[in-house]
Amino acid sequence: MIKITFPDGSQREFEKGTTAYQVAESISPRLAADSLAAAVNGTTVDMTRPIEEDATIKFYKWDDAEGKHAFWHTSSHLLAEALEALYPGIKFGIGPAIENGFYYDVDSPVPITEADLPTIEKKMQELARNKEQLVRTEVSKADALKTFTEKNDQYKVELIRDLEDGTISFYTNGAFTDLCRGPHIPNTGLIKAVKLTSVAGAYWRGNEKNKMLTRVYGISFPKKSMLDEYLVLLEEAKKRDHRKLGKDLELFMFSQRVGQGLPMWLPKGAELRDRLERFLRQIQKQYGYQQVITPHIGNKDLYVTSGHYAKYGKDSFQPIHTPYEGEEYLLKPMNCPHHCEIYRSKPRSYKDLPIRLAEFGTVYRYEQSGELHGLTRVRGFTQDDAHLFVRPDQLLEEFEKVIDIVLYIFRTLKFDQYTAQVSLRDPNNKEKYIGSDENWEKAESAIIKAAADKGLKTTVVTGEAAFYGPKLDFMVKDALGRNWQLGTIQVDYNLPERFDLTYKGADDKLHRPIMIHRAPFGSMERFVAVLLEHTAGKFPLWLAPDQAVVLPISEKYNDYAAEVVEYLTQHDVRVQIDDRNEKIGRKIRDNELKRIPFLLIVGEKEQNDRTVSLRVQGEGDKGSMTLDEFCNHINELVKAETASHSRA
Repeated sequence: MIKITFPDGSQREFEKGTTAYQVAESISPRLAADSLAAAVNGTTVDMTRPIEEDATIKFYKWDDAEGKHAFWHTSSHLLAEALEALYPGIKFGIGPAIENGFYYDVDSPVPITEADLPTIEKKMQELARNKEQLVRTEVSKADALKTFTEKNDQYKVELIRDLEDGTISFYTNGAFTDLCRGPHIPNTGLIKAVKLTSVAGAYWRGNEKNKMLTRVYGISFPKKSMLDEYLVLLEEAKKRDHRKLGKDLELFMFSQRVGQGLPMWLPKGAELRDRLERFLRQIQKQYGYQQVITPHIGNKDLYVTSGHYAKYGKDSFQPIHTPYEGEEYLLKPMNCPHHCEIYRSKPRSYKDLPIRLAEFGTVYRYEQSGELHGLTRVRGFTQDDAHLFVRPDQLLEEFEKVIDIVLYIFRTLKFDQYTAQVSLRDPNNKEKYIGSDENWEKAESAIIKAAADKGLKTTVVTGEAAFYGPKLDFMVKDALGRNWQLGTIQVDYNLPERFDLTYKGADDKLHRPIMIHRAPFGSMERFVAVLLEHTAGKFPLWLAPDQAVVLPISEKYNDYAAEVVEYLTQHDVRVQIDDRNEKIGRKIRDNELKRIPFLLIVGEKEQNDRTVSLRVQGEGDKGSMTLDEFCNHINELVKAETASHSRA
């Protein structure tokens, strides 16, 4: 017999070899039917896996991230089974679950296009109705290599060669067998609705030197109604795509001549960014931060010292060689080594700490071209970075103050739904990290305690820590229910050691400070992209690039329109004029699409009365106002927004 411990602490005995499904069924047939996977001793496994020893157990349903992951992972295998049936001779790369759905990378004997997706969907639905079980088989490395060598699938063979003997498993559903660790849902019959969303190219293993494979994306659900709801959200997401909105609102652009993944901010986008930066600078000033500026490049030795070169050198741009023999520089991949050098520039006393250095620092990382995506994945981006150098007795208080800043920003910009992810190192793969076990344990404990003290809703993820320390990442849900990682706080005992940072304590001896890395926005590029999609381009009034636009109904009122613009500008209203020789209806439509909050229409009556006819974005006409009345109105609205932020 084995002892099973449930999440509420209760225990029951079962026969050795009992499956998670049987344990769930012993509690309730409904629980067994709804459970897609289970955590046994903290490891997510199939519901059909036998349990051979005393264990803790937790069941995952559709509403759990782990449940969706197993569901979509199985859906990728169902996709592969359909593709193998439709395209004999097809070869398979990888087919993981992703945040929303799944994909499979394939090497097809004939091209697969968007036009083929309905046929593939139909085949998947046909196979799903067979309710095929996902059967796990553990195999030796030799047998695994033999299986896929006989199938002439060089991609699987390459993957198997990287695996250790004794850790390899296959999963079979119907006629399809795949190399896979799992977990999977019990059978394909649970997949009631499938939508293949797109086809793209993807280099094998993300390496541009390898062959370009075809990546088929899809999503699936246990109910058709869920798919219908998702498709509605998908259409809304297309309308909110920050790449489209950025172009429509003239915020940013890309140029192949400048280079892939290197955004350029247009005047309106630069003004938007500047307002966000000033907003954060004002907060930072209240919390005692000092602004610094560091170069866009650094000597290679700087990043060797920090450890970034060993960990990220291959993901950086190639070194810059100077005429001086042996001298190499790198485009800056991180700001923290530069800030360590600023700290080292003079002796520090315990009375000087905490020292808080902040910088809107632009960094560069060579992302693969296939992974670039608008502003959310770029090669050059600006972090709202800061590094705090603190004494051990100051660590918890300073960490909690940073949490306060992050939450204030979220409230101000109406990111009301968020969770905090505690990212710890993988204890079974310590070579990925630098620093002693003792320092890692202290850093992880500090983060967990600070999150608890602030009452944050947290999840703990093992293996997602930075190489130099654990971190607290903020996962924000936008208006469409999508999760984004915005804002991060990290505790670091290791860089102070690598840079030999010290301060003289009250005991007149040298001590080592602790570093806190923090970026509430994360990066300006990614934050603006998420904010664009969250608001659909309808920014808060205090942030909007243009608060108003003046629309003369014909050319003979252009002079009065220009007077209105001049008057409003003098009263701190951000305003432009649309004096094109177009009908007023066209001007209204065009400027509504630009998400400008207030449209001010002027004609003969307005000119004679020295007024404007007010039209509010999305609300229609609101009647006439004098210029003073409109200035007071808009300034009161901005004050109200600011006041609500202060109260928050």
